[in-house]
Amino acid sequence: MFNMTGRPAPLGRNRAFLALVFALVGALAMTALVAQPADAKRKKKPNTVKVMTRNLYLGADLGPAVNSSGPADFVSKNGQILRDVDTNNFPARAKGLANEIKKVSPDLVGLQELALWRTGDPSLSPAISGNYVASTVHVDYLKELMKQLNKGKKRYRVVKVQNEFDFEAPADYDNDPATGLATFGGEINGRLTMRDAILAKVGAGIRTRKIKASNFTTIYEPVISGITVKVQRGWVSANVKVRKGKWFRFVNTHLESFGEPTIREAQAKQLLAGPLKSGSLPAVLVGDLNSDDDTVSADDALAYNALKKGGMVERGFSGKMSFGVDSGIITDDAPTKFDQFIDHVMTNRPKAVRKMAAGVTGTKPANGYWDSDHLGVWAKLRMP
Repeated sequence: MFNMTGRPAPLGRNRAFLALVFALVGALAMTALVAQPADAKRKKKPNTVKVMTRNLYLGADLGPAVNSSGPADFVSKNGQILRDVDTNNFPARAKGLANEIKKVSPDLVGLQELALWRTGDPSLSPAISGNYVASTVHVDYLKELMKQLNKGKKRYRVVKVQNEFDFEAPADYDNDPATGLATFGGEINGRLTMRDAILAKVGAGIRTRKIKASNFTTIYEPVISGITVKVQRGWVSANVKVRKGKWFRFVNTHLESFGEPTIREAQAKQLLAGPLKSGSLPAVLVGDLNSDDDTVSADDALAYNALKKGGMVERGFSGKMSFGVDSGIITDDAPTKFDQFIDHVMTNRPKAVRKMAAGVTGTKPANGYWDSDHLGVWAKLRMP
């Protein structure tokens, strides 16, 4: 060490200078250590949740039976429905649907048209009395889908299943009027139980509580061959915490597809007054709404517009339509006309819940079939 004259500085001065240097270095190091948590906080990844809505397609077009001209035609059309369910082969379609879900890997899935088809002894009395008794399982969509989803490894669990439309009636299953239309009793009874459900990903730090479900009070009630049929629809919800994020409300629904658009509108308003009235929690709605603001008619937009007016905003649209395979039979050669977006992911609190990405699934046939007449819709959301 040298002083200003070029001569060596006294030893005491050297020690004083070195002590000052070490003190400055130490202060700078402490400043960096104190600043580190703030820097880490700024670089922390946002809390994200990936959700998906998937209509599975019940397996047949119910329209011909709903619009049948009389008892004989009703029994005949019911037979056609059962044969179409067989043709549309849900066990094969379940493989494609499971692959869609596994590829997207959503934290939460809302399922619609989760059909349970059962058969029983031929009789018209269950349809008249409303006491449905057919119990032989023909195909269980939930069982088949979960078998494929959890093949080799448990990936998803069922949070809640809600029963919706349930109806049983005689059917000419073998398409032979000589055996299938005797006294309009058919040769077998077919029973359809429609369900909606929520699935949660296993091993992803997902907690659920306050699980609820209910049916809508406003429903479609067609009169078919003198029999009033109550077409129940509804919703299922759960408060959910994903990993280290905050709790939010997750709601899955399927609004009416037949009947007057005002029925769907009333059901949407019931959602707003019910599960979507989430208090301090953000709410995420997924489902087949059978409604949109610009890809359906003005009347069919009533339900979607009611949700928007109630504070819900779209989070699932990626520029691609979600419906539909334009045929009751959805083999891989079925005609398609994807011109409607009726499967939605919506949220309230638009400033707090943001869309980071969105897309559709099931855009190509697999295993000889389209996975459904709808496409799946998913969204990655940034949560508070």
